[in-house]
Formats: sequence, C-alpha cells, structure tokens
Amino acid sequence: MAQPLVITIDGPAGAGKSTVAQKLATRLGLMYVDSGATYRAAALKVLECGIDPHDEPAVAKLISATDVQVTTGGGEPRVLLDGNDVTARLRTPEVTFAAAQVSRLREVRAKLIEMQRAFARDRGVVMEGRDIGTVVFPQAQLKIFLKADVEERARRRLKQDSRDGREATLEKTAYEIGRRDQLDAERKISPLMPASDAVEIDSTDLLADQVVEQILALARNRQLMLNG
Repeated sequence: MAQPLVITIDGPAGAGKSTVAQKLATRLGLMYVDSGATYRAAALKVLECGIDPHDEPAVAKLISATDVQVTTGGGEPRVLLDGNDVTARLRTPEVTFAAAQVSRLREVRAKLIEMQRAFARDRGVVMEGRDIGTVVFPQAQLKIFLKADVEERARRRLKQDSRDGREATLEKTAYEIGRRDQLDAERKISPLMPASDAVEIDSTDLLADQVVEQILALARNRQLMLNG
C-alpha cells in the first residue's frame, strides 16, 4: 500500500507558510495542518491553568492529559482543545510568547510531535511549522523551506493583525518577529533550520499563488500529484 503523501513547509514567522500550505492542500486534496496551532493550544491550556510556561514538569504533566485535534470541518481549519474550539483564541501576543516557551520543553515537544504524526497515519497532509521536515516527518516526500526578508514578514503580519482587529505598529511587529526568530534559532531542541533535502523558496517578492505553483511543479516532477 502506498504511503500517504506528506509535504512539509517550514520557515520563520511571516514567510507565508500558512497561506501557501492551505492553498497547496486544497489544490492537492490533502489535509492542512498548522503544527504551530498545536503548540499554541498547549500554551493556551498552560495559561488558563496558571502554570509557569518554563516549569517543564508541571507543563508536561498537564499536556499529557490534554487532547489537541485539528479539523477542517466547514472548509476552514479549526483547533479543538479538549473538545472545545479555541481557534479564535490562539493568536494573541500572550499565547504566542507562551507557545515559544512551551515549544522549548523536551517532554512537551515529544507529546505534541506524537500528536502531529498521528494526523498523517491514514491520510495525506500538508503540514507547516518550524521542524516538520527535520523532526516530525524526516521521510516526507517533499520538503519546502520558505523564507522572506524580515521587513516583508513584518508587513505581512501587521496586515494579518489588522484584519483580526489587533492594533500594532510595523516597528513593534518587526521586533516581535525578530524575537521569535531568535528563540526558534537558539533553542536546543529542534532549532529552526532547513532540512538537508528541503527546497528553499524566497517568498519576499512572490505572491502566495506563485509559491504554490512552484511547489506544484516540484510535486509533478517527483510524480507526487494526487488530486490536483
């Protein structure tokens, strides 16, 4: 039996991973999974329970009894935390920062990586994040690493924040992205880096659809196409 098709898309904040991954999944008839949403959901649970995100034993114990699911019901990806839809609560600055802390904890990462791998056991997926091609699915059939200039990434994030009703400035957004980049690159466990066999794409001057077309061309060349 052929293995389900797994395409990984890694890269820093604002590189366009989510938009590209969702469009690609739709074109290929695959499930879309934002791995970062699982960490954000875990971070939300930690904050709600009043636990210090740096307290590894306490956080690991909490997450071991936590269920995180991703669904595409209604066409839009939704994140369920212990059965409750928390999608709209995962993008606040507090959750974002806590997620960066929680993601540095070894036991927590092991638990969430197990969850992420489960999404692809019986179906093909396009999963985006920061260590999908290096750690979660090192044997994925196609690995992409998206990058873009910091200034462009900040503009994209600011635009998203304004659509979501959050106020921010370009300077503050660039600072937050730079801070997250540093945390991701310096963490001892699964630091942000391209997989050795990943195809790097600079999206600074590209539209999301242009990036998708490049990835589709790669998939065709490798005979990985399913439904698109």
